Formats: sequence, C-alpha cells, structure tokens
Amino acid sequence: MTKNEQHKLIEILRDYAHKMHGRDLDDFEMMRKRDRDDEDLDQISRLRLSELYVKFVPERLRR
Repeated sequence: MTKNEQHKLIEILRDYAHKMHGRDLDDFEMMRKRDRDDEDLDQISRLRLSELYVKFVPERLRR
C-alpha cells in the first residue's frame, strides 16, 4: 500500500468514524494522527486499516 492509498483510505473512513466504537475508533484515530504527521504506517497498521475499510465502508461504495 502506497502513501497515497493509505491517505485515501483514511479520508474515506473519516466519513464513517461516527459508526466506530472502542478499539476501532482508537485505532483509526491513531492512524489518522500518523497520516497527518506524514508517517508511514507499519505492516500491522496497514492491515488494520484495510480491515476497518472493509468493515465500515459499504460494499457498493468500495473501489
């Protein structure tokens, strides 16, 4: 996953942050802060970002 793909997924997930609770929300906020600081996510965080994307973004709106 490139930096641009990572940024796009985070931007899309921002619209669905109101549906997140608990660990999902904590993980997303951490990723959002790291993206804002121009840090690359590690392999585990990228995998978690993909999981959040699949979990919260409706299938009809995914690429």
